[in-house]
Amino acid sequence: MWRNLFSFPNPVNEVSARLVAGGVVIMAAAALIFDLRWLTVVMAYGFLARVATGPTLSPLGQLVTRVVTPRLPVAAKPVPGPPKRFAQGMGAVITTTAAVLWVGFGLATAGKVVLGLVLVAATLESVFAFCIGCVIFAALMRANLIPESVCEQCNDITLRRAPAAS
Repeated sequence: MWRNLFSFPNPVNEVSARLVAGGVVIMAAAALIFDLRWLTVVMAYGFLARVATGPTLSPLGQLVTRVVTPRLPVAAKPVPGPPKRFAQGMGAVITTTAAVLWVGFGLATAGKVVLGLVLVAATLESVFAFCIGCVIFAALMRANLIPESVCEQCNDITLRRAPAAS
């Protein structure tokens, strides 16, 4: 049971990943525009939950994967899971830092600047399908800092193709 709970999907539906990023954009923009520092804590929880369990314990992840994505008239686009998990980990570190600065220490400007980084990264993912964390993950693999065994799909382009219709 615990092994299933603390797992991350592989492959990941890029459509869902981009929609989750869109939700992050909305939350980050709302936090910055309306001075909602508590929302950074909610966002940090969401990223931590997605790193640990994929969409399982993430309210945003559940909304997207169970309600929004199934209703869209687009086909799933499978992409390797490990780079997306790495990107969620980066989001967790950055939003937790923003929450600690803004909520914990009352450093509003510093917290907002850090949260702005999340806003930029999530916008790039949601609008342009450009995942900064995935790019960094690939660079770390090329530098042999992440073993190839972590993401065989990342190295073999033939594994990325959708299966042929039967």
